[in-house]
Amino acid sequence: MIGPDTPHSAAAGKKTLIVPDKDADGLSSGAILQKTLILLGLDPSLIAAHLLHKGANIHDPAEREAMSSHNASYIFVLDQGSRNSPPVVTHPHAAALVIDHHHALDDDFPEGSAHVTACNSPPVATSALLTYLICLPLHKDVGETTSWLCVMGTHGDLGNTLKWEPPFPDMKAAFKRYTKKALNDAVSLINAPRRTASFSVPKAWAALTAAGEPAEILKNRDLLAARAEVNAEVERCTHTAPKFSADGKIAVFRISSAAQIHPVIATRWAGHLQSAKLEVILVANEGYLPDLVNFSCRIPRSARARTGGDKVNIIETLRAIVDQSPDPTLRERLGESFARGHKEASGGIVPKQEFEELMSILEVGKKTSTKDGGGDGGSPKKKVIAKQSNTLTNYFGKKKEAAT
Repeated sequence: MIGPDTPHSAAAGKKTLIVPDKDADGLSSGAILQKTLILLGLDPSLIAAHLLHKGANIHDPAEREAMSSHNASYIFVLDQGSRNSPPVVTHPHAAALVIDHHHALDDDFPEGSAHVTACNSPPVATSALLTYLICLPLHKDVGETTSWLCVMGTHGDLGNTLKWEPPFPDMKAAFKRYTKKALNDAVSLINAPRRTASFSVPKAWAALTAAGEPAEILKNRDLLAARAEVNAEVERCTHTAPKFSADGKIAVFRISSAAQIHPVIATRWAGHLQSAKLEVILVANEGYLPDLVNFSCRIPRSARARTGGDKVNIIETLRAIVDQSPDPTLRERLGESFARGHKEASGGIVPKQEFEELMSILEVGKKTSTKDGGGDGGSPKKKVIAKQSNTLTNYFGKKKEAAT
């Protein structure tokens, strides 16, 4: 693809555009690719990066126009999710490659692009890991130069308790050279800017691409300030009490913040909240983008540990809620950013009115029970709406600070 003996060679000296996602996985995959291209002989001045604006995706007209303005011959789209769409840029280009691991069907990719995806090949490799494995055989120094970025990106999505066992590559050398603490602390810092109200992703990209090892990231003042800001906002919102769907399967937390903290809070509560019925933690942020609700869903630990039942698929769960709507237009009105991501970590960006319709379908805050209607035995069962009784106290007893 980009090796010295291939038709699309880095030595050809053509403009190249890297479009990484905003988190540790996406940015690390972009940094791996950039460092590999430079090792292969591509002049750094010919490499540009396009970082999306807050709340945007690569299919938005403004983003497509901005990407096209680089007039690049080669475009790499990394960790951005996938959907069927026109070509990633409007101008003629030699090739576009999508590297991704989010849930996608066979035709869920931009027209004319090639793609590498791991979504149907468990254990699912992250975009940084895929990029690393693609680049590794292209130059003898890729492993030594970028292995730490591969670990960071992978831990950013899969967690720092991941066991690096086959089919994942052997990373013993990386862990010997860099401590796990340094790697994981660097993940936290790289993730911080995209969660701030100012969405300062360029600071994370600049820090990551300039660094030769994780220790350099740990000293970056911009990243440290961003993490402090995010931590304070998480602490402000994380103790919001949940309300539950009528069937007790979905816990809904509603917050309002200009920071992208809803995924963090969803992950926190997924480790604490538990019941025999609970299947999904949903955190809805009504303050992130004007007139929209950004929400993140996670599977609670109690549901993961449950045996004898089907594995929870959040994307299917969200789609099933829409299927219950009496209004057949709801799915279209929710838009293309609904139920995207992973089966175990999904969510959406939807208009506020449509989000309220989803909550209405779930009967959030109401408990449904049934009683015999009496009479001749053929009477239908009557739905009784009662005040919510499955409260935080029931889940935690007297633990006041369970989420911290």
